[in-house]
Amino acid sequence: MVYWTRRDLYKFIVIAVVPVALYSLLDFKWLHLPWLPIALIGTAVAFIVGFKNNASYGRLWEARQIWGGIVNTSRAFGIMVNDFINNEHAKIRISEKELRAIRQKIIYRHIAWMTAHRYTLRVTKPWETFFKVLTNKEYAELYDVQEMRIPFEEAIKPYLDEQELKHIADKKNKAAQILALQSKNLRELKEKGLIWEFSFLEMENTLKELYTLQGKNERIKNFPYPRQFATLNHFFVWIFILLLPFGIMNEFDKIGAELLGQLGGMEYGTMKYCYEFIAKHFVWSSIPFSIIISWVFYTMERIGEVSENPFEGTANDVPITTMSRDIEIDLREMLGEPRDIIPAPIQMKYDIQT
Repeated sequence: MVYWTRRDLYKFIVIAVVPVALYSLLDFKWLHLPWLPIALIGTAVAFIVGFKNNASYGRLWEARQIWGGIVNTSRAFGIMVNDFINNEHAKIRISEKELRAIRQKIIYRHIAWMTAHRYTLRVTKPWETFFKVLTNKEYAELYDVQEMRIPFEEAIKPYLDEQELKHIADKKNKAAQILALQSKNLRELKEKGLIWEFSFLEMENTLKELYTLQGKNERIKNFPYPRQFATLNHFFVWIFILLLPFGIMNEFDKIGAELLGQLGGMEYGTMKYCYEFIAKHFVWSSIPFSIIISWVFYTMERIGEVSENPFEGTANDVPITTMSRDIEIDLREMLGEPRDIIPAPIQMKYDIQT
């Protein structure tokens, strides 16, 4: 956290030191503000920051729940593909090898849907500004977001045949088109009797659920946290940070004066000299307190800011790449594929999932 906000800490140090230096060294005793109105501003800012963080966390938690639904629905779909596609009602029976090929194609197409969907969610929107901030860029170097490193065409190529790749190439919503291909393929299998009619309806309902979950993610992605709240909150926090040293240093100076007044009855010596020095310069003690308070308010506001968009690719986002890989592993294991051809789980870096 300190590494992430260290550049802002430098600003807080300057903001805290300059007023105290003018007040103490140049004897600008008029350079202070009453503490009460600043405290009122701080209280208002705390409420606004809390409201924003609560709303941002709500968006993040909803996104996590949606992806939890994708995990469960994907596993259920995998079971259906393995158990519902068979020769029991087939008009023309086919070999077990051909059945396995059909199941594999459908499972791989589902993995392609997850790939297309997560790449869509990673596309940067105009209001997503995380990677425009220098400290955020530096922090992002600690972890790897595959969607920003591997081209979409390369990522999806192993899961679709050439005809299907051409079909979705010029489509705007590629994930939706892949589900449409899935439905078309299931209907063809139903017409051949390789899927029983009631099983077909159940599988179509599963595709409908996947469409619903995709739409919920797209709603979060395409509708930002209201800008009037986000922008004003940022301004209010900085107004409070800039005013804070002018109010807090006078309060510390009063404490120093009280300490100085209590030294009258003390015998002169090294101890009294030390206490007297501390009391006369106690106003400088306001600097660390001012820095800490500024850091707390700013960091709270910044946490809410980076939680607004749960698919942006930050360290605290929903780890959709990791979750997609875990689903892929489960589905391919259901197909009975050898372990050596199934991709390994995505490893965390610095305890960060992507």
